[in-house]
Amino acid sequence: SAPRCHLNKHLLDVRVLKGEPAELSCTVSRHEVTGTWYKDGLKLTNMDGVFFEKEGLVHKLIINKVEDIHAGKYRFEGGDVKTTASIFVEDPPQVDKVLLKNLTSVPTVAKAGQKVKVKIPFEGRLPVRAMWLKDRMELVDDTRIHVDTTETFTMLSISSSERKDCGDYKVRLKNDSGVLEINWKLVVTDKPQPPVGPIKIVESSANNITIEWKPPKDDGGKPVQSYIVERQQVGKNDWVTLGETPRSCTTFTTNKVEEDMSYYFRVRAVNAEGTSDALESDEVKAVSKASPGAPDPPEIVSASRDAITISWKAPRKTGSSRIVGYIVQKRKKGTVTWLPVNSVPVADKKLKITNLKKGLQYEFRVAAVNASGVGDASEPSQPVFARDSTQAPGQVQDLKVSSSDSTSVTLTWKRPEAKDGSDVKGYEVEMRSSNNLSWTKCSTLPIDMTTYTVKGLQAKKVYFLRVRALNDSGPGEAAELEACIEGDSPEVSPRILIDDTVKSFLVIKAGNTIRVNIPFEASPDPAVTWLKDGLPLPDRATIKTQEGTTQLLIGAAEFTDSGTYTVEIQNGLGKREAFSFQVQVTDVPQSPGAIRLEENVPNTVTVTWEPSASEKWESNLYYTVLKCESRKGLWHVVGDLIYTNKFTFTQLIPGREYYFRVVAKNDMGVSGPSETVQPWRIKKTKAEFQVKSQKYRGVNQNQPPRFLVPLKPHVVTTGSECRMSCALAGRPPPKVIWYKDNRDLSSDPTYFCTNDFGVCSLVVSSVTKHDEGEYMVEASNELGRAFSKAFLIIKGNN
Repeated sequence: SAPRCHLNKHLLDVRVLKGEPAELSCTVSRHEVTGTWYKDGLKLTNMDGVFFEKEGLVHKLIINKVEDIHAGKYRFEGGDVKTTASIFVEDPPQVDKVLLKNLTSVPTVAKAGQKVKVKIPFEGRLPVRAMWLKDRMELVDDTRIHVDTTETFTMLSISSSERKDCGDYKVRLKNDSGVLEINWKLVVTDKPQPPVGPIKIVESSANNITIEWKPPKDDGGKPVQSYIVERQQVGKNDWVTLGETPRSCTTFTTNKVEEDMSYYFRVRAVNAEGTSDALESDEVKAVSKASPGAPDPPEIVSASRDAITISWKAPRKTGSSRIVGYIVQKRKKGTVTWLPVNSVPVADKKLKITNLKKGLQYEFRVAAVNASGVGDASEPSQPVFARDSTQAPGQVQDLKVSSSDSTSVTLTWKRPEAKDGSDVKGYEVEMRSSNNLSWTKCSTLPIDMTTYTVKGLQAKKVYFLRVRALNDSGPGEAAELEACIEGDSPEVSPRILIDDTVKSFLVIKAGNTIRVNIPFEASPDPAVTWLKDGLPLPDRATIKTQEGTTQLLIGAAEFTDSGTYTVEIQNGLGKREAFSFQVQVTDVPQSPGAIRLEENVPNTVTVTWEPSASEKWESNLYYTVLKCESRKGLWHVVGDLIYTNKFTFTQLIPGREYYFRVVAKNDMGVSGPSETVQPWRIKKTKAEFQVKSQKYRGVNQNQPPRFLVPLKPHVVTTGSECRMSCALAGRPPPKVIWYKDNRDLSSDPTYFCTNDFGVCSLVVSSVTKHDEGEYMVEASNELGRAFSKAFLIIKGNN
């Protein structure tokens, strides 16, 4: 006889998206086998979009474009072989690709007050659940915002947009076949907020007033272009426009004032969308100061145990009349009370002070007097002891410029010679520009080191610098030099330095610190601005910028900190560069909600549960379902990677009790479980037979038992479930008995037997080594008997 045909390759299950092609193929051992294809038990023929191919030993069923009707169980039969497989049609939510590109690539821009409406048509297996989120939180309807979802579209409507509506939105479409997430950005532009106050009065005189303010916290989504400054005279209604300043200037000086008149000032910010509300000042009076200004601190001429001699210079501002003399005051170092030295003003700019206590240290200050009264007092002099002077320190040695740039000079020097410098207590550095004869101290306290950097200088200017050693007798002889400041350093356009340490996407666990360092280069020093979703950072965020690096720091991350962060650097020449990155704040998911159990299909249980609250902010969340057959038994996973809130378990054995547990998972870990309280049980029922009387006598169709599908050998691991099945036919329906090693299993509760319309199964719920052996099923009726045997082999878990 010809050799039997057998399968070299079985059919395999296929999961395919609706609308995509699908293919089932198997390989047989003989070329002459033709074969027949079946779907759900019905023979298939060639039809539109479905055809069959035979290439040598390979038989194929090809579907050009899969629809829902193509889902089902397929069987190939040819010669002596049969093989089956299923096609599962997946139909997740889908959105038109052009619409998707338009939504995700370009932000939607609206002016404040405008209506915003975003409609997203979709396709996919119903029901489709739509969720709109902003900053990881689900949007809920209110007086302005409304979400509408039908079977074909979802739509977000904002009746009157506001700046707070700016940000990153996410639309999540979800059904039993999958999840589609669409990211969408909304930018709402508006006029700026008012400048930040209060308005400070920098200077007020009879001829001019200078005011200062701070930029607005929110520029309205468009850069501030300028500031408008207005003035109103107290008692009048009209506001007069004084002028505009560019965005980089937040001070304004006006000479349109009259002496002894009072005014209000207000400032508005301007951008491309309009002009902000005004920031208004308090009342300001334009008055000239009648009394003199403060002189420079007096200098110590000499000191002894009986007297200290000081000298000073006239103040630069003499007031409304000439200076007639000076009042000198003294105090002991470390105290706050100033005592008068002279009650009658002295005309000279030098005074010998007596009536001092020997050995105490004193400070002195001077105030000028004119016809309007006593002016402001000077800063204190250097402290000096009332004692016979030791030798004043000598001149510092080798004073020179060690380095300089466009804004600073670094000086170095050496101590005075030993005979003159043994009691040096510090150093004093002073400076003056080439067009100024007055010396200015660079430090309020004595300098301990023999080096000092003078900062805040102007490029291309000449400065004179001097250094004096200090001891208890006062300053020594000055060493002086001239320094020419370099020109401005070459302009370097702002550039953010992206390297391996700068990430474009950060995942932060809730409660942890968000710390992002962004390196940059620019010259002159740039202004650095940070934004979140196009708006100023929340108050919890701290920004620190120094030495070519700007840092964002948020101490304990919250879910609302998720979003798009942008850092922008801009120099005074108007050149700018920006860099944006995403921050996602996540955490171990929260537990799912309550579980419900339903028997929608006989002998199955459908497990549904309320979604975890973490679904609102976690896009990669999924669920795992576990079952247990007793309250203290082991939990076994029956469903994993479930992105919906429903799972159907089919492998139920009537008469047993089941408990179910659901957990949520994401990249951070596993939530706590949600469990059923009451067990689920399907009653074990006996098959009912009903005999109908024959209405007529026909051909005798009785036949002895025969096996259509025999038992097959099984190899399973310890602890797993084993289901052995066969299919038989016979009329009258045969009686079925199962045996293990020739032992009748009918009364053994360890084994569960079923017979569903000729498909007979034996179930062993948790196999052990004891279950290994030869199993036999016997089918018998009045016309005969049939047997089928197979071995069960048990393998250890190793």
